[in-house]
Amino acid sequence: MSGSGKKNAPLVADRRYSGGSGGKGGSTPPRKPAPAQKPAPRKSSARPPRRHGLIMGLILGLVSLIWRVVWGIGWRVTALLALVVFGAAFYFQQQLPPVSDLVDARARGSVTMLDRDGQVYAWRGETFGGMITSDTVSDHLRNAVVATEDKRYYQHFGISPRGIASAIRINLSEGRGPLEGNGGSTITQQVAKLLCLGVAYDASKWKSEAEYEEDCRGGGVWRKVKEIPFSIAMEWKYSKAEILTIYFNRAYLGAGARGFEAAAQRYFGKSANQVGPAEAAMLAGLLKAPSRYAPTNNLKRAQDRANVIISLMEDQGFLTAAEADAARAKPAELSEAAAKNAGGFFADWVMESGPTFLTKETTEDVIIRTTLDQKMQRQAEEALAYVFDTKVKEGSNAQAAIVVMSADGAVRAMVGGRKIAAAGSFNRATQALRQTGSVFKPFVYAAALDLGYSPADFVEDTPLTINIKGSGPWTPENYDKKFKGLITLTQALAESRNIPAVRVSEAVGRDVVRTVASQFGVKSDLAAGPALALGASESTLLEMTGAYAGILNGGSSVKPYGLVELKLQGEEGELFGQGGGIGERVISQNAAQLLTYMLTQVVERGTGGRARLADHPVAGKTGTTNAARDAWFIGFSAHYVVGVWMGYDDNKPLSGVTGAGLPAEIWHEVMARIHKGVPSQPLPMIVPEARTPPVASAGAQASSGGVAGVPAEQQAPLPQGGQQPAPGAQRTGDPVEDALREVLGTISGTY
Repeated sequence: MSGSGKKNAPLVADRRYSGGSGGKGGSTPPRKPAPAQKPAPRKSSARPPRRHGLIMGLILGLVSLIWRVVWGIGWRVTALLALVVFGAAFYFQQQLPPVSDLVDARARGSVTMLDRDGQVYAWRGETFGGMITSDTVSDHLRNAVVATEDKRYYQHFGISPRGIASAIRINLSEGRGPLEGNGGSTITQQVAKLLCLGVAYDASKWKSEAEYEEDCRGGGVWRKVKEIPFSIAMEWKYSKAEILTIYFNRAYLGAGARGFEAAAQRYFGKSANQVGPAEAAMLAGLLKAPSRYAPTNNLKRAQDRANVIISLMEDQGFLTAAEADAARAKPAELSEAAAKNAGGFFADWVMESGPTFLTKETTEDVIIRTTLDQKMQRQAEEALAYVFDTKVKEGSNAQAAIVVMSADGAVRAMVGGRKIAAAGSFNRATQALRQTGSVFKPFVYAAALDLGYSPADFVEDTPLTINIKGSGPWTPENYDKKFKGLITLTQALAESRNIPAVRVSEAVGRDVVRTVASQFGVKSDLAAGPALALGASESTLLEMTGAYAGILNGGSSVKPYGLVELKLQGEEGELFGQGGGIGERVISQNAAQLLTYMLTQVVERGTGGRARLADHPVAGKTGTTNAARDAWFIGFSAHYVVGVWMGYDDNKPLSGVTGAGLPAEIWHEVMARIHKGVPSQPLPMIVPEARTPPVASAGAQASSGGVAGVPAEQQAPLPQGGQQPAPGAQRTGDPVEDALREVLGTISGTY
């Protein structure tokens, strides 16, 4: 049945596209197919690539190229430098010797000086206390050094890039070059400098050890660069403890102390393994500037520096707050020997008087026993300070020197000058040649007494003129411009009359006076003219004091000495013994004791009254040179001889000062102090018998310049230019002639 619609229509796919004009009327055009759905894209965090312009692209490409070139070169250069550093470090590591060969850095030895009682009082050269290790020193000392110099010492490998960067930053901020000032050096680098980067001392290359060390400590880029492999080599070769050991032994710590053991002994009188926190901090503080912070130079400055170190130790946990407070409350103090700093000038003199190869240039450690009495040294220094503090105007630049010795020439104390600005280390007791003035006169009278004159003999104090060949007439004057006529030799010396001294000198002969003085130890070039008698020649205080010691000991020469025994440290036998003492006889004992009497009268009734002691008999002589450029007092008791000089270094005149003034007072203060508790003892002297002066006869003319009461035709021949008439040396048998020869005023007033 067709067309009935009962059968299902066949399945036909929908037409998706129209094929022409369409179907017959009413037919629906085909639908457009729906587009296929795509899955939603995932969200991404990456930014879409930027598109740069041509110029920016070129720039970025150029930068990228440069970076690749730099990186390519950089890592290769770095690798090459690392290889070079490694090679250099390996080379140095192979060259480094055992630690025991590096602990003593000295090219020269030391001199340790002992006083008369065997106590240490001075050091010279560079002392080395013996090897110590970082394990045997005090924990406080090890901690103080690490806290001060390199707090990261146990963490780095020899150098600290962080420390170097910090140092460069500090240097630049303070206006210095990057490698000037702070160096950021580790302890290892400092040890590398102490070892001079392996360069040994060569005397032919450097003028001195000091110059060598200065070169070793020098900066500069090349030295800093060289320090790096050397420091790495040390860390490679040695342990941290061994590097510290080298440091502890080689570091210079001021006052000639090389190493912490020597410094601890020098400053505190104890070993480096016994120092406490305050002492350890002071020692560690010396590493920055040994001379500036040496406690023997300025104890307060050294203590202030130590307080800085104590704070560092506290901050880094090496000290508790209580320990740090205790260390600040009780700062380190010098040992008695170091605090006294005794005998500086004396020690210098001993160093000069000993053999050079065992003193200043010694390569050995030497022990010298000396004559110094430390108590007397302090007393002499105190006496000088007392007089200048109480009797000299403030701010005076006048200098003074003192020598104290025994009758045999053993020097017990020496003050070479006052410690004032620009005083320097010049020893005015041993190095200053100054005119002696009237302290020379005793040797004029010594010559006369040895020829037979008596202190009771007479000499004219009347006007005198001497014609000096080639110079013309010379007329000496007395200090007071007055004349006393006929006086005894004793009075002439007591009052320091110039004209009588010249008459006596001319009578006995200048050559004789010169010989006597030189044999007593006055070694300087003595004047040839008649002014010899008035001390126109120059001498040192030490020489003059030694010459007076010859008078005290009975007329024998004396060579002042300070060295008693010299030997090498650790050895028993001495290499050198005493370098001076009593020598040959110069004048008779009788003459010396008569002269001693005359010198007592200088103090008792003459120019030396201010030197008088209440409980000890003393003898001495004042001296003042032209225009008061030098003022002296030298004298003695039965126990000691003391010489005092005063003047200016530039030789300008003293104001209102003579030997009878301040020098006599200084002498008195010294003698009073050194004789405290010493029993009084009489001087070895002879008191002469008094004599009656000649009585003027009716025909004698006092104004003629001859001896009162003696006709001119009976007077002795006049001396010629230093020839010796030697009156009084022998008796002729003629009473008149003998009496004449006993009178030193037999010289006419003009010749």
